[in-house]
Amino acid sequence: MNFTRWSARLPGTQRRAAARADRTVTPQAPTAATPAGAGTGATPAGAGAAAGSVPAARAETAPHTRPAPGAAPVPALDGFSVHDILGTVPALVTVVYGPDHRIAYVNDAYTALFGPRTPGAPAREALPELAELGLLPLMDQVLRSGKPRTVKCRRVTGAEAPALTARPAEPDARPRSGYYTFTCSPIDVGTAPATGPAARGGLADGDDRRGVLVFAADVTDQVEAAERLRASERRQREAAVTLQRSLLPQELEQPDDLRVAATYQPGGRDTAVGGDWYDVITLGAGRTALVIGDVMGRGVRAAAVMGQLRTAVRAYARLDLPPHEVLQLLDGLAAEIDATQIATCVYAVHDPNEGRLVYASAGHLPILVRDPDGTVRRAAEPTGPPLGTGGWLHASGSMPLGPGASAVLYTDGLVERRDADIDEGVDALERAFAGATGSPQVMCDRLIRALGITDGHDDDVALLVLQHPARTGHDAELFHNAALELLGGVEAAPRARAFASGVLASWRFPTDLRDLGVLATSELVANSLQHGTPPMRLRLRRTDRRLIIEVTDGDDHLPRRRRAEPVDEAGRGISIIATIASSWGSRRTPGGGKAVWCEFALPAGQH
Repeated sequence: MNFTRWSARLPGTQRRAAARADRTVTPQAPTAATPAGAGTGATPAGAGAAAGSVPAARAETAPHTRPAPGAAPVPALDGFSVHDILGTVPALVTVVYGPDHRIAYVNDAYTALFGPRTPGAPAREALPELAELGLLPLMDQVLRSGKPRTVKCRRVTGAEAPALTARPAEPDARPRSGYYTFTCSPIDVGTAPATGPAARGGLADGDDRRGVLVFAADVTDQVEAAERLRASERRQREAAVTLQRSLLPQELEQPDDLRVAATYQPGGRDTAVGGDWYDVITLGAGRTALVIGDVMGRGVRAAAVMGQLRTAVRAYARLDLPPHEVLQLLDGLAAEIDATQIATCVYAVHDPNEGRLVYASAGHLPILVRDPDGTVRRAAEPTGPPLGTGGWLHASGSMPLGPGASAVLYTDGLVERRDADIDEGVDALERAFAGATGSPQVMCDRLIRALGITDGHDDDVALLVLQHPARTGHDAELFHNAALELLGGVEAAPRARAFASGVLASWRFPTDLRDLGVLATSELVANSLQHGTPPMRLRLRRTDRRLIIEVTDGDDHLPRRRRAEPVDEAGRGISIIATIASSWGSRRTPGGGKAVWCEFALPAGQH
């Protein structure tokens, strides 16, 4: 291609021109109609054409090529001028030369977007848009190295902002402001036979002939399409996060004997939400179930499976089953919900009377417990496979969690890193947990910071912290326990009533509540004496919010409430308990027996 305005040529043009001069047409014998030398290319006119400017574009066929019959002649592209080629290209094109990048050429698209440019002027002054885009240092590098360089998706604003709906391919369309990818390629602008810088576009004799071709392709459509895709992904993620948060507890239940707090943080903005969840469930009689789990996978599907599992956990928890039996039921349900989804889970139950945490794990990370002296211990075996795998009998374990102790349950997003083993993350959590103080919510925040969890973290994080506070002073006066072994057969009932009356009086309960407590004690003990087996035990417990009465025995048949007929002499005990108490329930105990309990909410003045 030739720059017809000043006749400078791009690399290889001189060689192609020389080759064309060598490839002359085969001479023919002169005839009467053909003067001598007319067909040889030896006339002065022919010589002038070879030595002067490139002629206008014309169609000609290479000597060694035979066009197909009836086909149009193949044009010789070497004959097209710069204006014929670059002038109609919808991309932005400019050619500069020399160390200060003086303008040699700008095409029509460039002029339409940024306005006319003066040939021969340095780029820093005449092409401010390139300076603003930071391309001048890149052009210096291209000149030094002789290698092309590309920068992608630079925002370009024209001097006269054309309509954004215009497209260069449309008739009379103008270039538009938007995003462009710039490619800077080294070129040799060659020599010019014409004299004077004006004739050569500002290229004076002795100037550096090395130059840079700047080519800018419009990628606005691609950028806008990518932005629309990202916006769609953001909306989908926001919907998944909203679903996830709506399926999590909106407010944690607060047990009498524990202080609990939880934190959920979804993954970074470019990460689809996962299926992490947690829950706190009060089981009655002062016992509390604590759950944390993680559904493998991402997106709305994982969140939906999580919601189903969480609902099932709450339903199974109301049966007051041992932790391993709850996981056994969840395992079968997870396989029915979606055989391709696998979830991990820990289900733990805290009993303040025993001062222990009984738990079962389905492929989840170990619970950490911190003793009052600051020692942190990991929950040991048993740990079974994840939920949904089937064919495994889960087992329960236990560890002490008395007054002054704390525990943390968490998902793998808190401790797992791509560049480190997960045990290192658990070790780091142990160290942070050993030094974390304050309320459970403060401890959650400190553990999140200590483990380096930020808004850009690439995985979901769920964290549940519980404390069993050691109560002193006035708080200690609000928590009491009393127990009586029921021995001696039928005489155990009057002894139990007398014991309950004395204990409730010492706890300064009002008369009406004391009478209800004695009546509930009598019915529970009578039911145990009639249907249970030794050993039997009566336990009274007072918290800051309720009175709990519980009777245990050695028989594992759970009582049920039924309608007693007028002629029946028995069967009304549980109905009486259900009528006078705030709540009641029963469960099987690990030793093969059962426990039957009821609760009375304390009046406001008794809290």
